[in-house]
Amino acid sequence: MSFDHSFGIEEEFFLVDASTGMLGAPALDRLMDDARARLGDVVTSELLQSQIEIASPILRSHSEAREVMSRTRRVLSEVVAGHGLQILAASTHPLGVWQEQLVTEKRRYDKLIADFRIVTQRNLVCGLHIHVAVPEQVDRIDVMNRAMRWLPVFLALSTSSPFWNHRVTGLLSYRQALYDEWPRSGIPDFFHDEADYQAFADRLRAAGAIGDSSQLWWAIRPALRFPTLEMRIADVCTRLEDALAIAALYRALVATLVANPEMGKERSTHTRRLIDENRWRAKRDGVKAEFILESSNEAVPLAKVVGDLIETCDEQIERLGCREALAPIERILSEGTSAHQQLKIYNDSRAAGDESVEALLKVVEWLKATTLS
Repeated sequence: MSFDHSFGIEEEFFLVDASTGMLGAPALDRLMDDARARLGDVVTSELLQSQIEIASPILRSHSEAREVMSRTRRVLSEVVAGHGLQILAASTHPLGVWQEQLVTEKRRYDKLIADFRIVTQRNLVCGLHIHVAVPEQVDRIDVMNRAMRWLPVFLALSTSSPFWNHRVTGLLSYRQALYDEWPRSGIPDFFHDEADYQAFADRLRAAGAIGDSSQLWWAIRPALRFPTLEMRIADVCTRLEDALAIAALYRALVATLVANPEMGKERSTHTRRLIDENRWRAKRDGVKAEFILESSNEAVPLAKVVGDLIETCDEQIERLGCREALAPIERILSEGTSAHQQLKIYNDSRAAGDESVEALLKVVEWLKATTLS
């Protein structure tokens, strides 16, 4: 109970032209040199040159997370502004066209393209990854198995990708649909323990399928380089406070599972498929989704699932000082995520007589402003 469950946050952004909002093609080497001069190694390039990532140091409180991530977004925005660019937090760009993007020149990315072809080139999406430390004596796969049923909750609370290639997709997280093209993605299987998980990774590595377990791109996984359980299902949040709320809830969940080793143990041959069904509902409907409960076969509103989860984690929320950080969740549930706001702006603009491209440009302007608000 004294373990602090330190955590980390990784956010991926699009780089857009500061005046037009369209995806930018920076002089990447100079931009990265400037960014690292201000931020150090917390900033990294991504597969496509129109993307950039920031990763927090080890965080031990949510007030620290707010200060660190707010400052990092601000400093990064100042750096890219010197290159005529701005960062934009959304998991797809409303006017992005994947065929027009340039791949970052790195051997690692060349290998990805050789292996995954058009799937790699279509990967014009950004995500939010949350790491939470697990005590050394606790098997991370055991915690992962018991956490998986709640993964669709974090997707539903974060959706920010309703558009793709200038089109309304009808989904609130098209990013998740796109990720389904990749092998070793989505909801993982239930492994027995960390040794079993490692044996699977070793099998793929021996066959030449992967370099190491970091190429198991599941929605949740034990991190390779850190003693953490990494959640990868969430869309990147346009509002930083939403990302911090999701991090706080995930941290509280991991802490609760560690403190209660029997919690979430029950599962059947249906469990993984029901989790995937709920993931589908989350990527389609976001906060309006109804999730199927395995215990009763009921379909219940997300708000109830979230309320029950927060109640279950209450002791750890109090112990870790998470309660204030969770406050935005009430607004998300009542008003929607970034995806809902993007669609409202688009639909209002179209109803007022704007052409589709004009409406999408208004969405981009909202994303630009809100990313830095």
